[in-house]
Amino acid sequence: MAIGETAQTSSVTSSVTSSVKILDVIRQNSSVTAVELSQHLGLTLRAVEKQLANLKQDGVLRRIGPDKGGHWEVRGVDGD
Repeated sequence: MAIGETAQTSSVTSSVTSSVKILDVIRQNSSVTAVELSQHLGLTLRAVEKQLANLKQDGVLRRIGPDKGGHWEVRGVDGD
């Protein structure tokens, strides 16, 4: 395996791990904000926002309501 492939594999693994952690927190608190996720998980706000966008694009996550006062809905995982 080439060095570039190792870095790419590591990046994908890290991204999947971050997504799983984000979904776990959202399942516990559907009203959590991106800033709170960032602080709780020790990720940058940009990294959290990118993961949220990917999860929404993949249909796994949906935002219900406005940024303030809304909540998250986890979909398409575990038979949801």
